[in-house]
Amino acid sequence: MMDILMYLFETYIHSDAELMIDQDELEDELLRAGFHQQEIYKALHWLEGLAALQQGERLDMATGSANSTRIYTQEETLRLDVACRGFLLFLEQVKVLTVETREMVIDRIMGLETQEFTLDDLKWVILMVLFNVPGNENAYTQMEELLYSAEQGIVH
Repeated sequence: MMDILMYLFETYIHSDAELMIDQDELEDELLRAGFHQQEIYKALHWLEGLAALQQGERLDMATGSANSTRIYTQEETLRLDVACRGFLLFLEQVKVLTVETREMVIDRIMGLETQEFTLDDLKWVILMVLFNVPGNENAYTQMEELLYSAEQGIVH
């Protein structure tokens, strides 16, 4: 599923390609690209959840103070290892993520139907969330630089 999301992000979102595309046409393209139908449906459903978050529909969270600490549920700690949780904390400390965007990221991570989740996957989810939340252009640019620097072996 992460492969499909990354493919869609790089092909349609990040490249400024035509964003108004028919869902059936998109599904056909993904099938031609070699993705499985069930995984395509999961990825599209995940993107619908992201759109719902952007519109403020699905996230109920308490606001914390600047010096409050996020306590992860058992399910979240099973999905997010220490490195992932540490990276989220780092991004909050350097002001790439706010409390709200962090919670959106965690929501979308928990919405993934995958057994394995890595730090690299986390970085892509963060990038997708920041791209889709208006007003986070600077944070998106910072995260994009971190992601592409990491791919070149500079960060993490």
